[in-house]
Amino acid sequence: MSQPVLEIVSGGKPADSRAALRELYTKYGGTVHGRCQYILRDATKAEDAMQDVFAKALTHWSEFRSEASPLTWLTRIATHHCLNVLRAERAPWHQRYARETQARGEGHGGPQLFEDRDAARKLLAELDPETQQAAIHYFVDEMTLDEVAAAIGRSVPTVRKRLAAVAALAGRELPPEGGTK
Repeated sequence: MSQPVLEIVSGGKPADSRAALRELYTKYGGTVHGRCQYILRDATKAEDAMQDVFAKALTHWSEFRSEASPLTWLTRIATHHCLNVLRAERAPWHQRYARETQARGEGHGGPQLFEDRDAARKLLAELDPETQQAAIHYFVDEMTLDEVAAAIGRSVPTVRKRLAAVAALAGRELPPEGGTK
């Protein structure tokens, strides 16, 4: 079998834009990093942002009109990029993801899962069987107060009192509700 013939294909970024960008990186990299760190207030995020800024500059090199200094152009890219990073961090899904990740523990369980199970078993051991049932139906099975009351044959106020006792014993508050979860 013969070796494939390698051919230079035209297109892509010209080598001169990479050389020019390398020169800009050497000359203005510290300033761009400083801008990113000032806006983001985090050294690691600033390093990542600086790399992204120069990647964007390489991608949009043909759009640089040389009407302003390269530093002004790079600073503008850095400012917009860092503000977008901050805006993305405030997105509601970040907080949900952080809560779910923390609740999941290491490796979708791991040591945290065993600690949580052990703590739950110790807590349940301190409760009478009916309160154990109410707690499991409410916290594990995610039943509403009405459903728990029907399952254990008690009234909603009784279930609420038992769950409040469980929550007090566990050291946490129950969410406010009017009969549903």
